[in-house]
Amino acid sequence: MVTGTLAPRHIRQPASTDQPVAAPPGPSYRHGLTSDRTKGNLRKDLVAGQLEGAAFGGMVGLGETYLPAFALAVGLGEITAGMVASLPLLAGGLMQTFSPLAIRRLGSHKRWVLVCALAQAVSFVPLVLAGIAGTISTAGILVVAGIYWGTGLATGPAWNTWMDALVPRPVRASFFANRTRVSQFMLLAGLVVAGLTLQWANAYGAAPIAFAGIFLAAGISRLISLGLLAIQREPAPSRANMPSVSVRRVWDQICHAGSGQLVLYLVVVQGAVQFAGPYFTPFMFRWLHLSYTGYVLLIATAYLAKVLTLPVWGSLARRLGAMQLLWIGGIGITPIAAMWLVSDNFVWLLFIQALAGITWGAYELGFFLMFFESIPERERTGVLTFYNLANSTTWVVGSALGGLVLYSLGTGPAAYLTLFGVSSAGRGVALLLLKRVPTTQVPAAGIGARTVAVRPVSVSLDAPILPSLPDQSGEPKETAPVVFTAS
Repeated sequence: MVTGTLAPRHIRQPASTDQPVAAPPGPSYRHGLTSDRTKGNLRKDLVAGQLEGAAFGGMVGLGETYLPAFALAVGLGEITAGMVASLPLLAGGLMQTFSPLAIRRLGSHKRWVLVCALAQAVSFVPLVLAGIAGTISTAGILVVAGIYWGTGLATGPAWNTWMDALVPRPVRASFFANRTRVSQFMLLAGLVVAGLTLQWANAYGAAPIAFAGIFLAAGISRLISLGLLAIQREPAPSRANMPSVSVRRVWDQICHAGSGQLVLYLVVVQGAVQFAGPYFTPFMFRWLHLSYTGYVLLIATAYLAKVLTLPVWGSLARRLGAMQLLWIGGIGITPIAAMWLVSDNFVWLLFIQALAGITWGAYELGFFLMFFESIPERERTGVLTFYNLANSTTWVVGSALGGLVLYSLGTGPAAYLTLFGVSSAGRGVALLLLKRVPTTQVPAAGIGARTVAVRPVSVSLDAPILPSLPDQSGEPKETAPVVFTAS
């Protein structure tokens, strides 16, 4: 997402070593702070960045998390609620691929970020109106969700490139660590406030109106975020030439290198997860009759478990290596979905969610590190951009197949439990592909796990939550994505 916390579901790419085409007038941020005026301006930028992270976290906790629940509240049904949690993400994958063209046309990373942030804020308007009216069409909510996810994910590369130029290296680690903590606190606060509000409103039969208020607050949070982004300067102009890689070349790299085996494993796992992932929320509300308070507790449990254990996984990765950590995570996430077949006792569900947060943290950190250990730097941009698009596509295909099976089996409890069991089986089969991934000898050293930003399981209760990981000095590292050409 725009602010480097989200990404939600796409891995971030390493920063380019290309230098800006031209430097702005005055001292360069990268070469020290040479005047009191520069220090004062930079201090304003950094304070605005911290506050923007708080506003962005509030938007995610208030709005994004409750889209599937809103679909159910206005009577769109379980299949639609599941598709809201998956289909729109394809728009994000596509927009990430083509966003360099927009950046080049606008001539600025900042301008692209502002345009997309405004579009994302506006995407809440039809949701507010739908909450007031108590109805929205299936096509309508899918289009709105597509705009939300597409504009959000498309700005990630541009924002990271902008921040890489703005924040001086000596203060990056502390800046992003503090920003992450503030953003995570506001995200959790928004999640809890929205859940309690919905629980109270539901008792009076006014849940749709409460959703309207929550989405309005989320949109306002994004507008505040937009204003704070606007007052931050862009010290380096856009690069004149975005990297361009042919589809055929990237495909050859993937097919004839160890990175191809890693990408294949990750894509298969994604498909297996999304076969069931988007349908946990409708299952809980319709068949377990879960309250909004219970829903919040389950999401928050996974979120906090992941946040608290990521530093532990970072330390373990330094000792054992990325491949071993990926195996721990891959094995750990395998039984999570099937564990829902055991019992619907709420204490048991809390345990499952805690285990999910812990094991997904290991899986995501492991495969992130494997990307940078197993893929040569010269190939990384193309492979990671290809992975982002393949990841989005598999997400949609897996959820569509799951929805088809759910519909064909009658959307009863047994149908849901079938999806959960098949999802776990698919993850187990994918481990056979992990055995084919070459083991690298590069140690996973210097992992700044305390500055990792994560998102809650916002659209399903058993889905990956991709982190924005800093490099060894603490800053997010990412280039603008490549532009694919046909030959």
